[in-house]
Amino acid sequence: MHSPLISLLFSLLLCVSAIISRFARFAASLRLVFLLALLGGGSLRETMADDQAPRPNIILIMADDMGWSDIGCYGSEILTPNIDRIAGEGVQFTQFYNNGKCTTTRASLLTGLYPRKGGRGIELLTANMLTLGEALKLADYQTGMSGKWHSGSKAPNRPFDRGFDRSYGLWDGCCNFFDPNQPDPKFKGGKVRAFGEDDQLITEFPEDFYTTDAFTDQAIATIKAQVAVGKPFFHYLPYTAPHYPLHAKSEDIAKFKGKYADGWDALRKSRYQRQVEMGLIDPQKFPDPGPNPNNQSWTAGQNADSEWENLRMETYAAMVHCMDRNIGRVLATLDELKIADNTLVMFLSDNGACSETPGGAGNTEHRPGPKEWYSHVGPNWAYAQNSPFRLYKSHSHEGGIATPFIARWPAKIKAGTRSEQVGHIIDFLPTFLDAAGGEYPTTRNGEPLLLPEGISLIPALTGTVEIIERPAPLFWHWSGTRGVRDGDLKLVWENAKSGWELYDLSKDRTETHNLAESQPTKVDQLAKKWVAWARLTDVKF
Repeated sequence: MHSPLISLLFSLLLCVSAIISRFARFAASLRLVFLLALLGGGSLRETMADDQAPRPNIILIMADDMGWSDIGCYGSEILTPNIDRIAGEGVQFTQFYNNGKCTTTRASLLTGLYPRKGGRGIELLTANMLTLGEALKLADYQTGMSGKWHSGSKAPNRPFDRGFDRSYGLWDGCCNFFDPNQPDPKFKGGKVRAFGEDDQLITEFPEDFYTTDAFTDQAIATIKAQVAVGKPFFHYLPYTAPHYPLHAKSEDIAKFKGKYADGWDALRKSRYQRQVEMGLIDPQKFPDPGPNPNNQSWTAGQNADSEWENLRMETYAAMVHCMDRNIGRVLATLDELKIADNTLVMFLSDNGACSETPGGAGNTEHRPGPKEWYSHVGPNWAYAQNSPFRLYKSHSHEGGIATPFIARWPAKIKAGTRSEQVGHIIDFLPTFLDAAGGEYPTTRNGEPLLLPEGISLIPALTGTVEIIERPAPLFWHWSGTRGVRDGDLKLVWENAKSGWELYDLSKDRTETHNLAESQPTKVDQLAKKWVAWARLTDVKF
């Protein structure tokens, strides 16, 4: 039972929100935050066990277009000892979500909000949103960002406009890993991507430049400088690997030579079996959906291009391996500075593996690896990378929106644990403010702010609560696809031809048994919730 005082305050809040109708959306967000506290999500400050404990440093690391099974702790054969170390010394989530697409994921990750404007366009940050950088600066944190921004390359939405004291990296969506100033052949006539440090564009890069290394160099330099100041820091490290173009160092590619000669179907089977053996998935709950019906079988794909097909996956694996090596450098820096114990380190991917084939599916003239070419991994390998799920990036099925997610915080998180907590990238901002002891403002310059729509995951991370019940469903939309998860039920829409599909994720996480025909009432209920959310966020449908 909630106390009479809290009930009275909640009633008063409802009355006030009714009066200020011109701020209807703002009031709705305020009611949601209060409701989270009543339902057990906790306030932004009350869930920390000890308000006097030193506030943690926070590092958020994100891969780009990486599949659910592409790291060792999620069943991969790719060498990722440093990422696996984070999982082994922390907690591993099995039900964490992104938005299934680069831009919309970054908008939600940075703001704690679902994308507005229906997710259309890159400029999704608006004046009535607060970013992670801005929110943590208000909590007296130092802030830094190194990597792929992809949330605006013009004022007022560049990283240094939106709360990051130091920033370095790609403002756009993808670039040449060895020379970001090379024109992007995906666009007619070529297009140079915007790359900058703080407010200065960079157009010249040294001969030995490689983005994954450079982002890490800058992150380490920023962390060292900010540690010397003596205040806690937040660093956002979104790598571009393993997003196309497939660029990797020859010595890294050589480590995977011949490992994928049996093809994508065999790779998916081996990863699935490894996931079962690890206890990561239960085949009763994760039934194997089998080969992707939209893809070639490996036998059919074996032809004169088989060497090129192998090289695609070898290069992709090399990119993931190189990213892992650089994450190891970050972890070593924390050890060197003697701050690892009270630093919260998180790792995830921005969406599922990418099936896109810019420039054509079989353009074997584009050799994966060197900087002269612009290659991609394609749908056949992408389906294997997302094992055990269906589909991939840009879809609202689990293959598009499920992300590997691990977190290490030795001072608070018990090592070697797994969590079934359902989490989403909209939870980062409330979680970080909770850890930082910060408060989220309701206004900026006298104008109302949209308040975070996620919950603090601190109780689930630290083990004080095993499962936090989410007070509202989770929603997705991208380019016509739709999704809503309410408890264990998920409604998903691929296109008008497929219509709504209904799955019970407690028994069928891999979405193999469509319940829509047998449960039309539930389909209608969830569809109405999705429509209400779509109207709130300006989705056109």
